[in-house]
Amino acid sequence: MSRAGRLRRGVRRLLEGTVLLLMAALAILVVTGVGFRKLGASLVWYDEVAAILLAWLTYYGAALAALRRAHIGMPTIVRKLRGRARLVAVVLAEIAVVGFFVVVAWSGWQVLVALGGTSLVSLPGVPARAAQSVMPIGALLFIVAELLSVREALESPPRQIDVEAP
Repeated sequence: MSRAGRLRRGVRRLLEGTVLLLMAALAILVVTGVGFRKLGASLVWYDEVAAILLAWLTYYGAALAALRRAHIGMPTIVRKLRGRARLVAVVLAEIAVVGFFVVVAWSGWQVLVALGGTSLVSLPGVPARAAQSVMPIGALLFIVAELLSVREALESPPRQIDVEAP
């Protein structure tokens, strides 16, 4: 296996593990929060932490989807293109996606700078930067995933996703 293939596999495993861990943590938190609420002893920090976990799950899950080339696209149009037209379409799409996530990463960094020494509202001991770090980190992971999978986009036909009608 090539160096790029090993790197891609390592990033995939890291993202899969992270997404699995975040899903389990969110599920446990929700069940615990509901249980405490039923007992009449709501956890004051539950909503804020659940929202943060959901944001993390969204960013890391999006990077995993990018690595698997499973994000939203126009596979039918790209599949019909041949030769140079297909190459141009894929390259332009990659430039647009990477460009967008460069802006997200930069904006996320600006948010971290603006937060300074603030903390979470319901958990004053937790820095707000820790919660919001998902923006620049998630965006950079998406860029890495996109670049690691661009060869697949150029070489193989886009995946056909079968959707059953209701």
